[in-house]
Amino acid sequence: MASAGGLTRRRGAGGGGGASASTAEDGEDASRVSSPAPKAYNDRAPETSYTGGENGHKIAFDPRDISESEERSKQPKLTLMEEVLLMGLKDKQGYLSFWNDNISYALRGCIVIELAFRGRVSMQKDSSRRRFPLADRVIEVIDDNLTGEVLLDEALKMMKSSEKMSVSSWIDLMSGETWNLMKIGYQLKQVRERLAKGLVDKGILRTEKRNFLLFDMATHPVADGGAKDEIRRRVRNVLTNRTVVLPPSQFLPEEMEFRYIRTIAMVCAAYAANVLENALATLGHEARERAFAQVDELLAEYSQWPFGKRTGGAQGIGANLGQVITDEVNKNKDRELQLEVVAACLSVFTRLDSLL
Repeated sequence: MASAGGLTRRRGAGGGGGASASTAEDGEDASRVSSPAPKAYNDRAPETSYTGGENGHKIAFDPRDISESEERSKQPKLTLMEEVLLMGLKDKQGYLSFWNDNISYALRGCIVIELAFRGRVSMQKDSSRRRFPLADRVIEVIDDNLTGEVLLDEALKMMKSSEKMSVSSWIDLMSGETWNLMKIGYQLKQVRERLAKGLVDKGILRTEKRNFLLFDMATHPVADGGAKDEIRRRVRNVLTNRTVVLPPSQFLPEEMEFRYIRTIAMVCAAYAANVLENALATLGHEARERAFAQVDELLAEYSQWPFGKRTGGAQGIGANLGQVITDEVNKNKDRELQLEVVAACLSVFTRLDSLL
């Protein structure tokens, strides 16, 4: 009995121990169930993708690089600001006219236009906005992904982090035209110099030091004349030809959206910046006068939204532009709010003293 009792006790003890162990195990299981198991490292989605290469080797790549390169392939080599600046630069001397007061303001307008073309900003979607003039309508950031262009990214970050303002307010503030000391920090500094350095990095300009009697100044003569020649040809094409056809190039890729609207915006911005005449220097006097009359018409038609209907100018120049522009707008119905920003910037340009 003793042995049996001992056995029983041992069994009881063992049973008790087993029960307690079982309870402990159940408790551990319960705790395991109640607390989520940490994900194994291998379960995470890899940030690096692989593609098959030669000889069966895998090649690693970042998918974000692919999406960025796809976006860049649809963008021209030069921004609107760079094209306008390049048109104003003297080829050999490498500097702008000292008497040009309008180019700084026009370049800030080009920054807003470029952000709209790249799908970063648009008009605020509010039906009541139509009560206000185009230039006084509020714009907002719809995509804060950086563009890779320093000035555009600086302006984009500023718009994203501040209150929403109108098109004309943003252009004024970025130009430093404000009496509000609280908003003086919105001014973009040294825009022309930074654009010129960007063109140096792209191989279009080079940097030299030039002595101006009392001081030395960095100048940026043209190193590769191909870009400037292409811009001049495009300007003359739009302002002198009866039928406007824009051949594809690295400065205006064929797959790029809004090729014709973008070119018209560039021509109007150059006109507002007082640099358009440089692109028309090879034309005779009468042809140049007709070209200026044509750009006046273009600015009047495309500084309103929807864009003005066009059947060809009074002189029959650009007879196909109306249809081509309509096709571009119809293909991008979901981006009309962005095109409205472009029209608003052009309406701001019409107020410049040089054009009145």
